Amino acid sequence: MRRNRIVRLILIAAILAAVVLCALFTADGSETGGFRQSAWALLPPVIAIALALITKEVYSSLLIGIVFGGLLYSNFDFEGTVIHVLSDGVATVLSDRYNVGILIFLVILGAMVSLMNRAGGSAAFGRWASAHIKTRVGAQLATVALGVLIFIDDYFNCLTVGSVMRPVTDKHNISRAKLAYLIDATAAPICIIAPVSSWAAAVSSYVEEGNGLQVFIRAIPFNFYALLTVAMMILLAIFKLDFGPMARYERNAEQGDIFSGLRGYADAASESTNPRGRVPDLLVPIFVLIVSCVIGMIYSGGFFSGADFITAFSESDASVGLMIGSAGALVFTLIYYFCRRLMSFRELMGCIPEGFKSMVPAILILTFAWSLKAMTDSLGAAEYVAALVKSSASGLRSFLPAVVFLIGCFLSFATGTSWGTFGILIPITLNVFPLSDPIGIVCVSACMAGAVCGDHCSPISDTTIMASAGAQCDHVTHVSTQLTYAIVAAAVSFVGYIIAGFVPNALIVLPVTLALLIGVLFVLRFLSHREAK
Repeated sequence: MRRNRIVRLILIAAILAAVVLCALFTADGSETGGFRQSAWALLPPVIAIALALITKEVYSSLLIGIVFGGLLYSNFDFEGTVIHVLSDGVATVLSDRYNVGILIFLVILGAMVSLMNRAGGSAAFGRWASAHIKTRVGAQLATVALGVLIFIDDYFNCLTVGSVMRPVTDKHNISRAKLAYLIDATAAPICIIAPVSSWAAAVSSYVEEGNGLQVFIRAIPFNFYALLTVAMMILLAIFKLDFGPMARYERNAEQGDIFSGLRGYADAASESTNPRGRVPDLLVPIFVLIVSCVIGMIYSGGFFSGADFITAFSESDASVGLMIGSAGALVFTLIYYFCRRLMSFRELMGCIPEGFKSMVPAILILTFAWSLKAMTDSLGAAEYVAALVKSSASGLRSFLPAVVFLIGCFLSFATGTSWGTFGILIPITLNVFPLSDPIGIVCVSACMAGAVCGDHCSPISDTTIMASAGAQCDHVTHVSTQLTYAIVAAAVSFVGYIIAGFVPNALIVLPVTLALLIGVLFVLRFLSHREAK
């Protein structure tokens, strides 16, 4: 084991050294930097992702990617690298108002989860669910159903579904890796097909002429990856099918080891609980949290200043709305538990730092992921990809939806952001094809689906990180087990976009892709049963 570890470290060092030497010999030495707006701009996230999957350690992998991005930006100047990484990278992302709002939202959610656990609400819900949800299939379908219902925002979805469903899935020996997949697959994929969500607002903002929401709704039937992912979760639960790395974690869970030895964020599970807790002690704060976040989002969109509900949601600031909503819900929860006499004032206040500590791993990974994105942005990765797509768009009319889907997958996977991918690809596709052309709508949907697919797979995606935190699952475990499932849905979606390029009719293409997915899952089920024998 030790020898394998040494060999792995030597290989990693050799790869990094080869990349550095290659970069040094290919730089043009100009003041603007020979690596900007070129394929080199995509290398830092690729290095970070590859190292994370190889080493199973995400913090150092992200840090190496950040440093390498700084080296490319400064043409391997030591002083320039340090200043760019610390000042333009870490300090800048931590001073960004939107990012700080998300971090505050995370901390408040962590405090609320700690409060609900200590008050006994989570344990009470687990007891209630064990009496009403009697099978592993039922527990998985209940998780999917709750994720579908919480369609407002992916961040909110990940942490809320995780805190509510952990007691249920633990009771039925469902692995934390599987729970993390169910959470992640009902976060971005649901938000991207929900007209009333922060994601709909983001996509609509990239469409000119004020008809962004209409374009978003027209693109929903062609969003094959999101729709197939939802269908796949249901089919996997009903067929009792697991394949790839996930199968091993589920087998271990059936034997009672839901973590497979990797506890990840699970420290909060050891908190003592109040035996007087009741199911409403969990559900009431969650309901207030949902309502408060909706009110916070429409407030940030100007609803109370005269805007209608749809307009307010489309113009909302998710960071501000979630921060305001979660703060209001936290105050309510503290008062509610104090009036219920479930905890003393000292115990209530003690849950706040405990919740903060439980979110420290997620906050660190998010900070590094944002810093890595800042490095990639400074190298002009977006401009490089935009020019590449625009130059290759002519002559690929029928295949362009599939091409846009692949580019969206790669760009979102490498940068860890869906919204940035929307901003790059949607204006390009709309310039190539007008909205009156059916292929234009298919391409917009392909961009949205590809961005969500890459975001779903990427270990540096904030949604993926929060899904790990919500399930209290080791982050690399979540990424490696989810990847196989996401690739299956992506491959079927790719075929669907090839068909849609020639037949842009959702009533025809969507049933065909769904039938293809069912066929693939039946084949995988047959192969997994044969391997088991």
